[in-house]
Amino acid sequence: MSGFSQIDGVVSDGDLIVHFGDAFREQRRLAGGSAFAPLGDRTVIEVAGPERLTWLDSITSQAVGRLAAGDSTELLVLDPQGRVEHAAGVLDDGASTWLIVDADDADALAAWLTRMKFRTQATVDIRPDLVLVGYVEGGSVASTVTAAASAPNGTALVWADPWQRISVGGHQYSEVAEHPAADFAWRVAILEEEAADALAASIDRESLAGLLAAEALRVAAWRPRWKTEVDERSLPHESDWIRSAVHLNKGCYRGQETVAKVHNLGHPPRRLAALHLDGSDAVLPAPGAPVFAGDDEVGHLTSVARHHEDGPIALAILSRRAPIGDLVVRADGIDIAASQQVIVPADAGATADIPRLTRLSRRPTAPDPRGSGVEL
Repeated sequence: MSGFSQIDGVVSDGDLIVHFGDAFREQRRLAGGSAFAPLGDRTVIEVAGPERLTWLDSITSQAVGRLAAGDSTELLVLDPQGRVEHAAGVLDDGASTWLIVDADDADALAAWLTRMKFRTQATVDIRPDLVLVGYVEGGSVASTVTAAASAPNGTALVWADPWQRISVGGHQYSEVAEHPAADFAWRVAILEEEAADALAASIDRESLAGLLAAEALRVAAWRPRWKTEVDERSLPHESDWIRSAVHLNKGCYRGQETVAKVHNLGHPPRRLAALHLDGSDAVLPAPGAPVFAGDDEVGHLTSVARHHEDGPIALAILSRRAPIGDLVVRADGIDIAASQQVIVPADAGATADIPRLTRLSRRPTAPDPRGSGVEL
């Protein structure tokens, strides 16, 4: 455990810091860039070696083969049917590639990468000795956290979350005029444990926020996460993950055929939606709570938070055929009204501009040169 857990007033759940005494105040300060959050539920996998980037490029959804030192992106590992198995933030420093992953997925992802190495000149190591902290770029804590970040190869290890905008090679299904992620300039700094302890000892308590604050900002930005939005059926299209974690024009990788087929020709069977929950009953449903349209169960909650401005909010994975409009979430025997905001529309997929080829039988025939005065 880092020094952050020893600060007076901290409220923890096991090794995770939930908040430092005032979750809403912390959330406001985190959103404004004047606080940072220790992310004890994430960890780091270091991939080193001269062939690390071309190797990762060949087995994942993202084009990472030409990352330069300091570049950030995100990748998915898909199964042969295109379903999401693993997800990772990606940061390269010129000598190592640092994968930021949900802690619950670290062992499985590292084991899979190790199995896939064969003769590749690359090493894979989970780094439990490192500490992750998240913050919003542009505020007063950015320079302090960046200065504390590890830089083993001369580049400060600060990952810039690509969710803020559509990545090169990506595609956004959401049709909103202003995406809520546009203001979500999320950064994750990787610190050595000693540097984290020193930062915890020197920082003002007002500059600290817990995981409740970080999760509320993520949910408000519609940002999917492996720990919450992924199950055994998840396709990247369903949560609009194509916008940041999939390069649609890169070469072959496992699951690519399904990604291309759904994007160009079909529709994902489910879709992610944002819900604004009625807070009058003071009941905050848990992830997994069923979502109903009338008497029909049409999905379930994946993430839930209390936002400092929007109140109770949630992300839900719904059937593609779920109606557009108000829904009901059932929790502890109480029906909670939920106003729906569409993230991924029901007709997502088959939205790329595909040139239509004229049928052979309908193509105009060339004029007969024998009747045009052309000499043969």
